[in-house]
Amino acid sequence: MGFEGEVPEALENVGAGFIEALYRKYADDPSAVDASWQRYFEGLERVADSNGPSWQRDGWPVAATDDLTAALDPTQMSVEKVAPPKVTGTVATEQPKPGRGVTGEDVRRAAEDSLRAMMLIRTYRVRGHLAAELDPLGLVNRELPEELTPEYHGFTGADQHRVVHLGGVMGLEASTIAELVPILRRNYCGHVGVEYMHINDLEERRFIQDRIEGRENEIHFTDNGKRAILNKLIEAEEFESFLGRKYVGTKRFGLDGGEAMVPALESIIKYGGADGVKEIVIGMSHRGRLNVLANVMQKPFQAIFHEFAGGSSSPEDVGGSGDVKYHLGTSTDRTFDENEVHLSLTPNPSHLEAVDPVVLGKVRAAQQLRGDTSRDQVMPLLLHGDAAFAMQGVVAECFGLMGVDGYSTGGCIHFIINNQIGFTTSPQFARSSPYPSDMAKIVQAPILHVNGDDPEAVTFATKLACEYRVKFNRDVVIDMWCYRRFGHNEGDEPSFTQPLMYKAIKKKASVAKMYTDRLVDEGVVDADWAKSRGEEFKAMLSDEFDAAPGYKPNKMDWFEGRWAGLGLPGGEEGDRRAAETGVPEDKLKEIMNRISDVPNGFSMHKTLKRVMKARIEAVESGEGIDWATAESLAFGSLLEEGYGVRLSGQDSGRGTFSQRHAVWVDQETADKYLPLKTLDGGKFKVYDSPLSEYAVLGFEYGYALTDPKSLVMWEAQFGDFANGAQIMIDQFIASGEAKWNRANGLVMLLPHGYEGQGPEHSSARLERFLQLCANDNMQVANCTTPENYFHILRRQMHRDFRKPLVIMTPKSLLRHKAAVSTLAELSGDSHFKRILSDRTEIADEKVKRLILCSGKVYYDLAEQRDEQGLDDTSIVRIEQLYPFPLEPLTLRMSRMKNLETVVWAQEEPKNNGSWLFVQPYLERALSDAGVGPDRPVYAGRDPAAAPATGLAPRHAKQQKQLVEDALTA
Repeated sequence: MGFEGEVPEALENVGAGFIEALYRKYADDPSAVDASWQRYFEGLERVADSNGPSWQRDGWPVAATDDLTAALDPTQMSVEKVAPPKVTGTVATEQPKPGRGVTGEDVRRAAEDSLRAMMLIRTYRVRGHLAAELDPLGLVNRELPEELTPEYHGFTGADQHRVVHLGGVMGLEASTIAELVPILRRNYCGHVGVEYMHINDLEERRFIQDRIEGRENEIHFTDNGKRAILNKLIEAEEFESFLGRKYVGTKRFGLDGGEAMVPALESIIKYGGADGVKEIVIGMSHRGRLNVLANVMQKPFQAIFHEFAGGSSSPEDVGGSGDVKYHLGTSTDRTFDENEVHLSLTPNPSHLEAVDPVVLGKVRAAQQLRGDTSRDQVMPLLLHGDAAFAMQGVVAECFGLMGVDGYSTGGCIHFIINNQIGFTTSPQFARSSPYPSDMAKIVQAPILHVNGDDPEAVTFATKLACEYRVKFNRDVVIDMWCYRRFGHNEGDEPSFTQPLMYKAIKKKASVAKMYTDRLVDEGVVDADWAKSRGEEFKAMLSDEFDAAPGYKPNKMDWFEGRWAGLGLPGGEEGDRRAAETGVPEDKLKEIMNRISDVPNGFSMHKTLKRVMKARIEAVESGEGIDWATAESLAFGSLLEEGYGVRLSGQDSGRGTFSQRHAVWVDQETADKYLPLKTLDGGKFKVYDSPLSEYAVLGFEYGYALTDPKSLVMWEAQFGDFANGAQIMIDQFIASGEAKWNRANGLVMLLPHGYEGQGPEHSSARLERFLQLCANDNMQVANCTTPENYFHILRRQMHRDFRKPLVIMTPKSLLRHKAAVSTLAELSGDSHFKRILSDRTEIADEKVKRLILCSGKVYYDLAEQRDEQGLDDTSIVRIEQLYPFPLEPLTLRMSRMKNLETVVWAQEEPKNNGSWLFVQPYLERALSDAGVGPDRPVYAGRDPAAAPATGLAPRHAKQQKQLVEDALTA
C-alpha cells in the first residue's frame, strides 16, 4: 500500500496486522514500500536494536510524519513532509538490516506503542478540555473521560513504563506513558482548557501547541506581575463592595464573582500595546460595566457616584433623554511600559450583543483613517455573557464578517463572562452545545476556557489570545468560567430558581481573598500588604463619594478629535440646515467622462456599454439624467472634494435592479473595475455584503460613528428587509444621540414602492421610521427626482452637523421616463427641495383641490390628472417627511385662495405609510395658511395586516381606486 498525498482516515485505527504485513514487505525488499515507510521502518529497527549506550537519538520519524498534529489528521498529513531520522553518537558503519537482532515482533510492538502514544496525545489535544478544572463552584461534572486514560489506548500495567519515542513531539524525544500522562494533564486539564483542533490551518495549531505543551509550558508570572494582578482584584472587589454598601438594592449588575476580568482586561491593553496596538474599541453589555468604567477606563469615581444619586452624565445645557449608568460609554488613554493605548468603551443598550457589529465598524473606520492596512494598530475587544453569546444571532453574523473583504478588522478578542446562567435559565436550557463558546467554531476560532478563580490562568489566556490575534489576524475566544454572587441584579433573589448554585456561592471566598492567601503562601506578599492596599482604596472611594454631590460634567466629548468642526444644528430647518450642493456643469461633465472611460483591454458587457453610452449622452446634452446617473455624479463630486464614500449592501456593486453599475466585471477574466476609484485617492468603497441586515447595518453605523467625513451608506436589497435590523434602528440609529450624545451621519437606502410584487417587496415600512422621529433625531425622505436625490446625498456631507438619513429609494422610478432631471438642476445654486411643486403649472388662484403625496404615487396621480384634464387640481410632493417642512408647505398653501379640498394620497394601507404621521402637520399648515378646509381627507388603501397584496390583479385594482379617490373624493 503506497501513501501518496493524504493518509486515509483509517490510519487512526490502524492495527498491528497492517504494520506487520507492511514490514514483511519491507524486509523482503525495502524498495517495495514508499520511501517514507522505508525511513519509518529503518528508524524502528534502530530503536529495537539499540539497547546499548551507543545509540542516542535526537529525532526519528513518527508514523510517517515529523509532526503529531499532522499525524492522524487526514486533512493535513502528507508523507512528503517526513524527514529521515537524525542519529548521533557512535553509529555502526553499516545500517542494521531486517533480521539482524530485530524481529518483526519488535517492529510491530514499537510501531504499536508509537501509534498508541500518538493517539493518546491527540486525544488530549482534542478532548482534554473536557476534563479541565474550570468550574469555580465545582457543580459541573468534569470527570476524566475514559478516552483520556492510557488503558483506553492499550497501555496497561508494565506497558506504561516502556519507553515510547516521540521524536520531539511536545518537546519530548522519548518518554514513558507514566511520565507522559501527567504532562498532558497539566497542559490540557488544568485551569485552562484549550479547544483548537477544529482549526484546519496547521501553522495555527502548532502555534498554540508550542505555547501550551511540554514539561516547561506552565503558567509563570514574576512577583511584580502577581502583585499587579492582586492589586486589580482588590480594586475590583472593593469597588463592588462599596457600591453595595452605599446603594443597597440598587441595580448595578456587579462583577462580583468575575473580578478576574479586570486584571485580564488590563493585560490585554498591556500585551496589545506591546504588540503595536494604538487603539482598542471595547463593547460589552451591562454585567461588570461600572467596574470596567471605573477601574479600566478610569472614569472619575465622582462621576459614577453622581449618576447613582440621579445626576446626569451630561452638562446641564445638553439635551436628550440620557440613559442608565450601566449603558454609558467613555474613552481614555492608558499607558503600559511606555506604550500609550487609546481606549473607547462603546455605549450599549440592554440588547446584549447589539453593540458587537457597531464596535467592528468603528474599528474598521479607525483602521482606515490611520492607514492601518495590516490591521495591527486598532483592535476590537468584545465582552459577552455566556447565554447571550450562545444564542444571540448577531454573534454568528459578526463571526461571519471576520474574514470578509470590507468588514474584516484583523481579528477580535472575545471575552465571555461565563456566569453559568442566563438570568434564571440554567445552561442545559439555554443552549444545545456543551459550551457557550461553541458558536466560535463556525470560523475555526481557538477557544481558551479558563477558571475565573485562577487570575493567573485568566491572564495567561489573555496573553495567548493577544499573541494569536497579532500573528494570524483572526478572532480568538476566552471563556472565563465564574459566577454571579448576587443574582441577575442586586435586587434579585436567585435562590428561587437556583438553590444549589447559590448555596455553593454563599460558601465561596472571593477571588481576591483566595489569591491573596495564595500569594501569602508563596511569600510574594504578606497579609498586611493586601489589607493596607484595600484600606487605601476604600478611603479613596469614600473621598470621591463625599465629593460627588458637587460634581458637574463640564463638557461633552462628542465633537472632538475626528468630529472637530462639527456640532449640533441650530435654528430652524431652513436656516443653518441648508447647504450649497450645486456643482458646476463643466465639473459634472468631466466627472462623467472619467467614470465612463473603459480601460484598455477591458471586456465590457454589451448591455453595460449601452447603459454607459446613454449616461454620457444625457450629461452631455444636459437632459434625461436618470436616478443612477445622478447618484454617480453625487458620489464622484464628493470624492473630488475630498470626502470618502462607502456603500455596503447585499447587491450594492451592481444594484439590486441592475441600475448602479459601480463595479464593472470583465466578461473574459471576471476582473473587477471600479470607475469611481479614478477620482477618489482610495476613498471610494463599495461592498456586496454578506447576507445580513442586523450585523452589517450595525457595522456601518459604527463606521459612521468614527468617520464623519465619509458618506457612509447601507442599502437594503429591498427596503422590507431592513426590519431584520430593527434593533439597530431602534436602539442606535433613532435614539443613540438622545441617549449617549453620539451623532451619526449614516444613510439608509431602502427601495420602496408598490408595483405588485407582493407583501415582502413593496414596503420599507416607512411608518416605523416616522414613528421613531422626534427631537430632531434623524431625517426621513422619499425623493421623486434624480436631482433631489443628488442634492440630499451631497447635503449630508456639506452641512456642519450629522444626522442619520433614511431614504425611501425607488424601484420602477429608476427607469421611469418622467423621473429624470436636467444638468442645470444639479448645478448653480440648485439645492435639495423639501417640497416639490407640480410639474404641470397651474395658477394658484385656480387651485381648488390640492393633493399632497410622497414618493412614486405622484407619477400615477399626475398621469391620470392630466389625462382627465383636471386643471383645478394641483399635486405637491413632500420630499422630506421629517423634519417635516411645515413652513414651506404653509407658504405654498397660503397662495391657493380658492382651495376647497386637501387630500393626502398614498400607496400604503391606511395604518401604514405617512398618513397617521403627517395628518396633524397638515392640519397645522392649513390653520396657519388660513385657507381651505380644516382637515385633509385620506386617499389610499384600506387598513391591512400585510403591507401589500401578492396578487397582481388585486394590486392593479387597488392602485387604480386610490388614484381615482385622490382625484375625485
